Amino acid sequence: MRHRKNSKTPKIPVIATAVIESLDQEGRGVAHQDGKVIFIEGALIGERVTYTSHHKKPSYEEARTLEVLKASTFRTTPPCPHFSMCGGCAMQHFEISAQVAAKQRVLEDALWHIGKVKAESMLPPIYGPDLGYRHKARLRAKYVPAKDRVLVGFNEKHSRFIANIQSCQVLPPHISALIMPLQDLVTALSIKDQMPQIEVAVGEHVSALVFRILAPINAADEALLKAFAEQHTVQVWLQSKGPDTATPLHPLDAPGLSYSLPEFDLTYPFTPTEFTQVNPYVNRVLVRRAMQLLNPQPNEKIADFFCGLGNFTLPIARSGAQVLGLEGAAALVRRAVQSAESNGLAQSTEFREANLFEVTEESLNQLGHFDKWLIDPPRDGAMALVKALSADNSPSRIVYVSCNPATLARDAGILVHEKGYRLIAAGVVNMFPHTAHVESIAVFEW
Repeated sequence: MRHRKNSKTPKIPVIATAVIESLDQEGRGVAHQDGKVIFIEGALIGERVTYTSHHKKPSYEEARTLEVLKASTFRTTPPCPHFSMCGGCAMQHFEISAQVAAKQRVLEDALWHIGKVKAESMLPPIYGPDLGYRHKARLRAKYVPAKDRVLVGFNEKHSRFIANIQSCQVLPPHISALIMPLQDLVTALSIKDQMPQIEVAVGEHVSALVFRILAPINAADEALLKAFAEQHTVQVWLQSKGPDTATPLHPLDAPGLSYSLPEFDLTYPFTPTEFTQVNPYVNRVLVRRAMQLLNPQPNEKIADFFCGLGNFTLPIARSGAQVLGLEGAAALVRRAVQSAESNGLAQSTEFREANLFEVTEESLNQLGHFDKWLIDPPRDGAMALVKALSADNSPSRIVYVSCNPATLARDAGILVHEKGYRLIAAGVVNMFPHTAHVESIAVFEW
């Protein structure tokens, strides 16, 4: 039986024109047309652009810029030749100080529209280098049989395919220079189609590459990996399953990964799969700002919630305060204890494993009273924690470091409207330049 050929004519994209009113939390231009919100990638505030929509819903559309008819004065030439294709960055076409100003508007809008709160003052934004800053990254690897080649990099924009890149401007230059050699290396391995990810971790004395393997390597593979480590002065690790299975392959006598906070005379050891801030330059300024806002004093009792490996705990302890760090990941708790001991702060710190997403008023009261809190939660925020606060057990000051303005705004609403705190100040931290990611810090007083 013959099948009739599909005679449908391909749809011609509908092209429309819009003036951009604002940017959303993903760095897209926002416009309104015929009662709909249009989110337009690649467009900046104040620009007049033509666009075509690729995703339509009754109340909104998602679109791509086709042509900029009237450009913003803040539009700039992206420093990366792969920007138009690679999904690793979203805002390289936007001048860096304007990026930060837009992120501050995102924070202020979230605080008001979600939390119904407004900071009494806005803190100066925290800046750092906008290129070469990313010391932690996950690179995808994919064998392409048609080309008999492995691609290594980030996903293409709006795609699960890997962008064909030769360099990356936000990675440190010595790591960016490894992208092409890594493609050659993985292509030469016997398990080239079973190595989906390479995790990058840059320390102060060594850089580590963690190869995620779905099958064992053979002797030839091991030799190639060791030769790569020697040639490029990196340490190669292998990871067969979860993060705790990552083990060093070569060289075994390499220095350990670490980062430092010289202002506080602190050094933190870590393994490549443990969480650390991706931007060590901005992290130093962020910790300084957090300490200024928290103002820890000798003999105060302070709690550091979601403490990780003690990024804020140890600077607090340097002030002479007694600090309790609470964290949900047992491995990070162990690492924090190790860091406290190696930095001579074991006597002024204590670390405990705790599920802070299930905290109750009763479990919080069992910890005792603290003079001050520092909170640094993941994207989900700290709603259970702030809801568990009682009038009899409220710290006088809370410094809240956030990686999601929406959940910060929600929790700020609880602290202000339900718990009686004032939002003294808030500001943005440009931890991820050229992306739409908004990191922020806020301080509350009771």
